[in-house]
Amino acid sequence: MQPQLPFDSLQDREQLAQDNPWDQAGEPQSAIRNPQSDPPSLAHDPARGSASQAPPARVFVRHPRAKRYLLRVTPDGTVRVTIPRGGSKREAAAFAEREHAWIEREQRRVEAQRLVRAEEEQRGERPSAVEVRALREQAKRELSVRLLELAAQHGLTVTRISIRNQRSRWGSCSRSGHVCLNWRLVQMPATVRDYVLIHELMHLKRMDHSRVFWKLVAAACPEYKKARAWLRSQSAR
Repeated sequence: MQPQLPFDSLQDREQLAQDNPWDQAGEPQSAIRNPQSDPPSLAHDPARGSASQAPPARVFVRHPRAKRYLLRVTPDGTVRVTIPRGGSKREAAAFAEREHAWIEREQRRVEAQRLVRAEEEQRGERPSAVEVRALREQAKRELSVRLLELAAQHGLTVTRISIRNQRSRWGSCSRSGHVCLNWRLVQMPATVRDYVLIHELMHLKRMDHSRVFWKLVAAACPEYKKARAWLRSQSAR
């Protein structure tokens, strides 16, 4: 649990353009989020802050959709500072300096996670880089075909399919019919995979998570509650 800080705390913002709930064309999307995400980011409203000393080397990135300054420690320990529209590099640097203690804690935590992942890979508990590439290629072949099959069954039209390395969601769907899927779906039981695909397809009928939407999901996937429970059980591991 993150400590209480004098600014907001956001999660899963390493690549706003990729994981933003808006696609590249600026269309709103609806998504199923993956609770097993990367380490959290720290978000800052320029009007708030605290004091500390200068942090390690940093990378500054401007993003037009960001609404506040964001800090993120990437898997290799680099500090990524996102500058919002209208923000300045000077203010971003000052924000990072004030949060030096938080950055050091995150770097220690990221390094610990890296060591754990390396040990798991050596024991065969985590796919190697070669295995991941093979799984992503498999996902491109199989997920697209299955999505189109389900779309045809329900009389829906998918205009575009993207297979991505999303850290914070299993899938998303835009109003234009662009469906994005997490390659890790290929590792799931078929019933769970189909639930995620159907969930996204039903957003072509209803772009929200209202009762009407869930009735659509239930009609298309009667066992969807079991699939959701499976996803929750995996996120808790």
